[in-house]
Amino acid sequence: MDAIERLIRPRSVAIIGASADPSKTAGRPVSYLQKHGFAGKIYPVNPKVAEIGGLACYADVASLPGVPDVGIVLLGAERAHIAVRELSERGAAAAIVLASGFTETGAAGAERQKQLMEAAGSMRILGPNTIGLVNLTNSIVLSASGALAMDHFPTGAIGLVSQSGGILGALLSRAAARGVGLSKLVSTSNEADLELADFIDFLADDGATRVIALYIEAIRNPARFRQAVLKARRAGKPVVALKIGRSEAGAKAAVSHTGALAGSDRMYDALFGQLGVIRAKTFDDLLDIPAALAAGWKLSGRRVAILTSTGGAGTIVSDSLGVAGFVTPAPDTETAAQLRALQSGSHAALDRNPIDVTLAGLQPDLLRAAIRILLASPSYDALTIIVGSSAVGSPTLMADAIHDCLPMSDKPVIAYVSPYAPDVVSVLTRRGVPAYTSAESCAAALDGLLQAGLPEQVQTSGSIEPTVDISDFPAGSLDEAQAKALFAGFGVPIVAEKVVATSGEAEQAARDLSGRVVLKILSREIAHKSDVGGVAVNLTAETIGGRLTAMAEEVEARTGKRAERFLVQEMISGGVEIILGMYRDPLGTAILLGMGGVTAELFKDTTMRLLPPEGGLGLSEARAMARDLVAWPLLDGFRGRPKCDVEALAGTIVAFSRMVAQLGDRLVEAEINPVFVLPAGQGVKAADGLVVLNV
Repeated sequence: MDAIERLIRPRSVAIIGASADPSKTAGRPVSYLQKHGFAGKIYPVNPKVAEIGGLACYADVASLPGVPDVGIVLLGAERAHIAVRELSERGAAAAIVLASGFTETGAAGAERQKQLMEAAGSMRILGPNTIGLVNLTNSIVLSASGALAMDHFPTGAIGLVSQSGGILGALLSRAAARGVGLSKLVSTSNEADLELADFIDFLADDGATRVIALYIEAIRNPARFRQAVLKARRAGKPVVALKIGRSEAGAKAAVSHTGALAGSDRMYDALFGQLGVIRAKTFDDLLDIPAALAAGWKLSGRRVAILTSTGGAGTIVSDSLGVAGFVTPAPDTETAAQLRALQSGSHAALDRNPIDVTLAGLQPDLLRAAIRILLASPSYDALTIIVGSSAVGSPTLMADAIHDCLPMSDKPVIAYVSPYAPDVVSVLTRRGVPAYTSAESCAAALDGLLQAGLPEQVQTSGSIEPTVDISDFPAGSLDEAQAKALFAGFGVPIVAEKVVATSGEAEQAARDLSGRVVLKILSREIAHKSDVGGVAVNLTAETIGGRLTAMAEEVEARTGKRAERFLVQEMISGGVEIILGMYRDPLGTAILLGMGGVTAELFKDTTMRLLPPEGGLGLSEARAMARDLVAWPLLDGFRGRPKCDVEALAGTIVAFSRMVAQLGDRLVEAEINPVFVLPAGQGVKAADGLVVLNV
């Protein structure tokens, strides 16, 4: 058996440091395994005790009558490696190390973690600093956490992997209270060995799991994470992730918890977007979205019917759906007529949405009929049912009425429980109707269903061949002319320009370029030239000489540096200004595209794509990046403006990404701002650039 398979479905478990007192932390693993009916062998290990829970207790691992699949190590950080070595020498598949005091505590802890891994040899390690795992499908609890001290766990189709043990327990208790069934729960924590990707890969093959939920503090191995998520998606299993660290304080807390470096939040957005991972925005979303996905529905559109017997709650849900981009159209003529035939009188509001069937909460047959009509209606892609106070006394009556209608349609049906009624939420969810207590949760669940139905974005790589020789470029910051020469070598179109040193040379360059020109200082030391008076536009051969002299004096006055060289370039007008750059952090390297020019930092209209493992971006991804921008209409002919040359822009993005991919770590920083995107058929031109190279 595979080591991870033996870890999650062990036939025998050794508990190193077990206590005979089930009320103590060290006494819980034996107690939990027995209480939940573990069918395999349990080997308590404690040299001071002869028996635990009616089971023979062994003095050490060497004394065990058989080789355990898994060992739960309850010893402290200073002694955990001893038990790990003994388990490895006996041939155990894996050890679960619960102790804290490793990389999350600093250098000394990191040394202990290194010692732990050396002791493990080829044996796999879950943790350290973990609460373990729970296999609900097979009733196997491998943990000492007090959060798991419950008599019954609701089983279902959601597999959960968390880098926080405490969060794992919190989610299990919340799921149990709501009737949300889980399949497997794993706390990876420090991930000295086994990590998120290992368990995503396992759950992708697990027949009991239909949805994978992740609580992420940092992804240590982006390449393996990518492979595992794509495997899950191709197996038809959506992946939902809550990534903490969106704020600076949250990022610091995540790092301090597990000792891992965390990438920027925008990089996670880019990675999740490319892989089709559904990002949970709140802690509640991490259960709300998987609960809907586990039902197996597909959502093909944004039209939602709201069936209510309480007007105010229907309005609240309608408003939240609208904010999330859903629409709630009124019933079509035929649907409205069918609804009116069910109920007459002044209390019925059947020609609008929310659809108020006042007596439905008290009459299950009326509710069934209304649900069937709305599910059959061509006007709607999903149905949200408002469950009011009338369901509190008899929750099964309402739940059964809704459940009976589910087989007739593959459209999603969710419920919003308006009163505070946890029992109603649990009954509905257990009957196959995901139920929520906030309107925002309803919107998040439907949005998750919509995202899960999107086709996989196949990332294509742009070849980095032929390679470009950059041996002539110096280390450090390049001046603008050098930067643009590097860009041009990779196929990025640049403006026509000339390097000059004197007013006379500038005048001749302006005549050669003809038309209006731009004058800039040329310096490897000054990156933001316009901030120090180092840029002048709309010049001619007659005016550029005097402007060069004045510019040199102004820059020297502001910076203390004398400008010796200048750049004269053609002046571009009539295009849309775009910024194109790169960004690198522990998660990988990304290409950034956004609205450019001097307002780039002000508007922050940008999108990012992580580079694939090999090569640059493909044309399809480059086009998609342009469409992602809020300002996309400006490129696409907004209000009668000419359409821009988006194909040329896409080609430039690909060329730039090829450069970033080829140069790798040699490239510290690179940015083109602006790239002028001209009208269709006229191409693009890079008008400014910044490059920093390593030695």
